[in-house]
Amino acid sequence: MENFNGNIFLNVGDLSSNRAFKYGDALFDTLKYSYNKIEFLEDHYFRLMASMRLLRMKIPMNFTLEFYEEAILKTIDFSLNSDQFRIRVTIFRKNGGFYLPTSNDINYLIETAPLIKTDFLKYEVDIFKDYFISSSLLSTIKTSNRLINVLASIYAGENQLQNCLLLNEYKQIVEAINGNIFVVKENQIVTPPLSEGCINGIYRKKLIELVKKQTNYDLIETPLIYTDLLNASEVFMTNSIIGIQPITHFKKKIYQSEIALILQKLMLKNLI
Repeated sequence: MENFNGNIFLNVGDLSSNRAFKYGDALFDTLKYSYNKIEFLEDHYFRLMASMRLLRMKIPMNFTLEFYEEAILKTIDFSLNSDQFRIRVTIFRKNGGFYLPTSNDINYLIETAPLIKTDFLKYEVDIFKDYFISSSLLSTIKTSNRLINVLASIYAGENQLQNCLLLNEYKQIVEAINGNIFVVKENQIVTPPLSEGCINGIYRKKLIELVKKQTNYDLIETPLIYTDLLNASEVFMTNSIIGIQPITHFKKKIYQSEIALILQKLMLKNLI
């Protein structure tokens, strides 16, 4: 027997038995479809496979790269007048059991929506200090437990901020609410290593590969602290949807965006 918003049912349906709903026993991925192409599809696919293995989910034999691409393209509504789409894929263990699942088989859900780009004249951030991300391997994958990100987003909204930076248990800066973080100091581009608990972002990975090929920049993966933000000339965040987003303000600090824009053009060139 179940009580849903005051109404009694024998069974509410799939929601009440869904393991993603009951235990957060799920992971997700966000991809971008832009001008007849799913960006970095192969990288997203192999990250998803690695994440499923880490969560001990059983990967179906037919869940190949080709199957994954076809399933996404089948879901996109091409009748909508848009050349760009946001894609969210959620993988969750099939119903059954309590903490211990009765099966490691999976279901998947693919959602697509036209992508609406937002340009910010001012992109201001602050540090969210109420809760901390664990510097563990689980933090590097996109599980459906994003409560810290939700609460940080509420904090940002209440304080008229565009984003917040998240900390790990050592009070080191890990990432933004919805992306990885990079700091520019002269010719150095610095980002936290995965060991600090940041998401193993695909755009982060591709940008690191790009920067390492440049002769005029040094890419350094090392923990970031508060003073690194104050001493930086630029700070920007990355994710698969927006690409590179320059951060303009942190407290009284105002940042430039010259290198971020250069990298943005280089990444776009590689995509074409």
